[in-house]
Amino acid sequence: MEKQIPIIYHEITLGVLLEGIALHAFDGKAPFSEKNLERIRDLKKIYHLDFDGRAGHRLRETPPPRESKAKP
Repeated sequence: MEKQIPIIYHEITLGVLLEGIALHAFDGKAPFSEKNLERIRDLKKIYHLDFDGRAGHRLRETPPPRESKAKP
């Protein structure tokens, strides 16, 4: 089940944003208008994001920490 993470600044959820990007990509269209690109720049400032699309190829998930089997 998708978590609805509201992006209050622009009154949309992350799921809605991702759906719009995917649907435009499926149609072979650019997903972002100049107005949307300005919103993206704003969000990058708000969340202190300094990476671009190339960063996704470098990101790695870390496994969750193992629980200790030692008894107290």
